[in-house]
Amino acid sequence: MPNIIPLEKIENKILLIRGQKVMLDRDLAMLYGVTTKRLNEQVKRNAKRFPVDFMFQLMSEEFKQLVANCDRFVLLKHSSSIPYVFTEQGVVMLSGVLHSDKAIEVNVAIMRVFVNMRKFINSYEGLAVKIAKIEQKYDKKIIDIFKVLDILMKDDKNKKVKEIGFKCD
Repeated sequence: MPNIIPLEKIENKILLIRGQKVMLDRDLAMLYGVTTKRLNEQVKRNAKRFPVDFMFQLMSEEFKQLVANCDRFVLLKHSSSIPYVFTEQGVVMLSGVLHSDKAIEVNVAIMRVFVNMRKFINSYEGLAVKIAKIEQKYDKKIIDIFKVLDILMKDDKNKKVKEIGFKCD
């Protein structure tokens, strides 16, 4: 029976760096059940499979920001090596260099998370377009309503109010 990995566990490991959704080498190694050193060795042995749009090493400043902003990376603060990150395509390529049942299972789960994220983003963008259209349609009408209310309020100020009722002396 396959060991099922909760998708939330994977979602929490996807970061946005340089405008790309990526995963750290250490997080991927943990999911695959190998050491980070072993994962990076396999990547280096198959370097042609990992161009810069599939995998890149963080710059020193990016690494410092990551450690400062994410509590789960506090242990990396004094690490001598700066991590590599893998884009979605890089994660797919990892399945070609890590040959185990667990690697296949993890890869399938990660791909599902990336697909779900893409679906969510697309639905969000569609909703944003619909809201913009509604705003365009009703903005003019709302402006017209405020103009009419403004006129009515000015007219009320100019009218003398006729008192009704009894006066008590």
